[in-house]
Amino acid sequence: MIDHFAGDPRSNRERMLAGDLYIGDDPELAARSARAARLADVYQRQTLAGDPAARGWLDDLIGDLGAEVVIRPPLHVDYGENISIGPRTFINFHLTALDVARITIGADCQIGPNVQLLTPTHPIDPQQRRDKLEAAEPIVIGDNVWLGGGVIVCPGVTIGDNSVIGAGSVVTRDIPANVVAVGSPARVVRSIEASRVG
Repeated sequence: MIDHFAGDPRSNRERMLAGDLYIGDDPELAARSARAARLADVYQRQTLAGDPAARGWLDDLIGDLGAEVVIRPPLHVDYGENISIGPRTFINFHLTALDVARITIGADCQIGPNVQLLTPTHPIDPQQRRDKLEAAEPIVIGDNVWLGGGVIVCPGVTIGDNSVIGAGSVVTRDIPANVVAVGSPARVVRSIEASRVG
């Protein structure tokens, strides 16, 4: 096998967090991923049992969890520790957040069921894929964003504040603030003007 990291003393986790190529099935990373799966499982079981202590397990799982965040289980993450969720955000059933790179979700967001936030990337080169190399690019979701059910957000995407992504859309590139975007790939279809309340 080719030594892709000759002269690079960093661990695979350090390379991963830097956004560089790394070996995905590294034992340290596998242990961290297994921990996240256990925490997500306990969170789900305690939530379904009506246990008020369930929030504590979520605090242990998610790296930065804002006040009054609601996440309906099941929840699927790679590590959890690379996720930040702003206050008062609501996340419906079956979020898949592959946080190989940082995933930032702002305040007051609405995340529909079966949404996928996917930071991992894989080389086009077939030998590098055979050698289990991968990398990742961060995802940023602004404040007050609504992602409809089944939305997929691809690596490296930023979605601006107040924007709405229609159900089933695949977001492959950045979406500006204050717009509605739909489709696969998602395209802006109109702007959003601030409404007055009262």
